[in-house]
Amino acid sequence: MTPDKSLRLVKLLHTVVWCFFVVCIIVIPIAGYVGRFDLAFGFTAIVLIEVLILLLNGFKCPLTGIAARFTDDRSDNFDIYWPVWIARHNKLIFGSLFLAGTVYALARWVGWLS
Repeated sequence: MTPDKSLRLVKLLHTVVWCFFVVCIIVIPIAGYVGRFDLAFGFTAIVLIEVLILLLNGFKCPLTGIAARFTDDRSDNFDIYWPVWIARHNKLIFGSLFLAGTVYALARWVGWLS
């Protein structure tokens, strides 16, 4: 397989994995709102496992390192099919959404919000 094809495959996989975690983050407050705390905490656990993986890998996705083998490009989105601004601010945007959604679900669970 050529480096270009390998890079495209890694970028596609990275994009699919990223979308999976975005869906998890979006579902957390929705599950809290409808009272499905089991789902909210399950998706929270899934995202926290990803956060642990990122922490253990220098706060970078392991797929970034794999993609780097196939190109010299190091733009913010060289390893994923997303616009540069999303790739650049990914952790801030989705970290904030994750934190807010988790706090909301937790507040609903303990009864601080009805």
